[in-house]
Amino acid sequence: MNLGTPGTQPGTPAASPPDDHAVFRSMFTASPDALLLVDGAGTIVLSNPEASRLLGYAADELAGLSVEALVPDAVRHRHAGYRSGYARHPRPRPMGLQMALVARRRDGSEVPVEIALSPLQSQGLPYVLAAIRDVGAYPRVRQALQRARYSEAVAQLGRLALDAREPRQLFERVPAVAAQALECEAVTVLQAQAGGCRRWSSGTAGTAAPGREEAERSVAPDAEARYALAAAEPLSVEDYAQERRFEVPPARLDAGLRSALAVPLLDRGRSIGLLSAHSSRRGRFGEDELRFLQSLSNLMASCLLRAQSEETLLHAQRLESVGQLTGGIAHDFNNLLTVAYGNLQVLQDLPAVAADAYALQLLGAALRACRRGAELTAKLLAFSRRQVLQPREVDVAQLLASLSDMLRRTLDQRIEIEVDAPRCPAVVADPVQLESALLNIAINARDAMPTGGRLRFECRRCTALPPQAARGADAADGTTAYVAIAVSDTGTGMPEAVRERAFEPFFTTKPSGRGTGLGLSTVYGFVIQSRGAITLDSAPGRGTTVTLFIPEVPAANPPAAGSAAPAQPTVPAGLHVLLVEDDTEVRKVMGLFLESMGCRVTACGSAEQALALEAPDIGFDLLLTDIALGAGMRGTELAARAAQRWPGLPVLLMSGYSTELIDGQAQRPWPLLRKPCSREQLAQAVSSVVRRD
Repeated sequence: MNLGTPGTQPGTPAASPPDDHAVFRSMFTASPDALLLVDGAGTIVLSNPEASRLLGYAADELAGLSVEALVPDAVRHRHAGYRSGYARHPRPRPMGLQMALVARRRDGSEVPVEIALSPLQSQGLPYVLAAIRDVGAYPRVRQALQRARYSEAVAQLGRLALDAREPRQLFERVPAVAAQALECEAVTVLQAQAGGCRRWSSGTAGTAAPGREEAERSVAPDAEARYALAAAEPLSVEDYAQERRFEVPPARLDAGLRSALAVPLLDRGRSIGLLSAHSSRRGRFGEDELRFLQSLSNLMASCLLRAQSEETLLHAQRLESVGQLTGGIAHDFNNLLTVAYGNLQVLQDLPAVAADAYALQLLGAALRACRRGAELTAKLLAFSRRQVLQPREVDVAQLLASLSDMLRRTLDQRIEIEVDAPRCPAVVADPVQLESALLNIAINARDAMPTGGRLRFECRRCTALPPQAARGADAADGTTAYVAIAVSDTGTGMPEAVRERAFEPFFTTKPSGRGTGLGLSTVYGFVIQSRGAITLDSAPGRGTTVTLFIPEVPAANPPAAGSAAPAQPTVPAGLHVLLVEDDTEVRKVMGLFLESMGCRVTACGSAEQALALEAPDIGFDLLLTDIALGAGMRGTELAARAAQRWPGLPVLLMSGYSTELIDGQAQRPWPLLRKPCSREQLAQAVSSVVRRD
């Protein structure tokens, strides 16, 4: 009985048996793996189409080629030995299960593979069949390789971030490295800045030149970038053809791009930049790509913030160094001014001079110049935080109302002045210096608005200082609340180079003779000395905002003492004054002043000389001493010892700057007279001290 072949009906003639060689040839050709038939000498005898595709050769190029040509250069010298050993003991053998294997393609690139060797000697054929499979074709393997590629890119850029001296070096490399890892057409980095963005890009699909910064310093972000920056969260575009959230930039479509992924560079929730990738494939980016770009964005944001912190620290250190220098110069200059100013006043009282109108005119000009010099040193001391402050409770709303009324009368009428200070808390500050600081800022604002504009004062309560604020080491602690007093204008604004140097003394952009460059520097010094902070926000065309952060009055702050108006100076006749001053010329001038008031003066050049006086029965009515007394004992220590030797002796200190009071002022608050001083100021101080005691 003829059953025929499977699938045929009884009685149907059986099909012709297939040609074995044809079947084997078809299987060889149709195999999804790359197949190579190799002889004993290691020469390729036959290959299938998949082998040509995987290894990058034409259909007829593999035959006759040595298998060593497919081995990477690093292990090629050892491969012949492996092959000889296998030829002596041929057996079926899978390769690549316990170790990573790669095959070298025709163009020199490498592809990870698994290899299975099947000897045909048992079939009477002197060949070995090598089956090669592309490991990267496995979905899980492909994903693992992709993740490894992303990790390597992050590690590479992480090393660069550690070594880079400035963020720009990192930002220039990110687009190229990220585009290579993502295998996409373009990657772009945007760094937000005043007036636009700075951009770096890899690829030419609607972006800048590969791997280079835009020629312009600032470029306007397109609609897609604006949307992503405003959202401050990742943006994924599956297909530009279906995008409705924003207007797709034409450059994207012209370049044939279909999908995109953008992640922001964040600083405490605020967008400071953007990292975006674009692909010609629809739906190219998934969760792995999102995590990869977020890792890079965090790296760049950290690098940028680190650079900003370092720049802020260096700027503060530079200002501190300049402050120490200017403080010392101001102190010495005050002594010189004391001599000049004092002698001019003495000269003015001489009968021969008093009768000469021309001489009085010359003396008046010289005295005015000395006063201007004193004002200049006062500004230097304000910057160096060595001025004498008299902090007390200040009603900011009232101060702003008074200041704005004065400015409306004195500034250009084309400047509109606004004040917004609803329920503004009181602050602890020197009211005169605070008003002077606000006036300095207002004058700068006026100069920045030559054709008019708006000057706005605004204050609000805040519980913490902003991270970008310039502050001193003695700024109030985190438990202190502040009142932020912002002064903004609609003027020309400052470019970055000017903004970075705005607080430096003597730096000015005004024409010669129009400014000393000490306006903002004195504001800076006053705020820092008041245990506050200051910020400056400005850009060309966007105006300027200077914000002062002044400590708020504590809840149980006692009323300020000494707020009553000073009485008219009356120095008792015959007052015996112990004068201690190490500068000979200053000592002579102060002695002349005191003698002209009817005082008796005992002058000493040092604290040691004063304490060495051998007449305990001498009755002194006042000790007038400078604080800095050269290399010997300081004036504050002299005052403490004098109080023990002559109990109840009134003390009046003199100084060109106030930091010398630190070592005794907290325990014994002796009054201070700032040099240079006029005869009237000395009389007022002496009268106040003697009357109080």
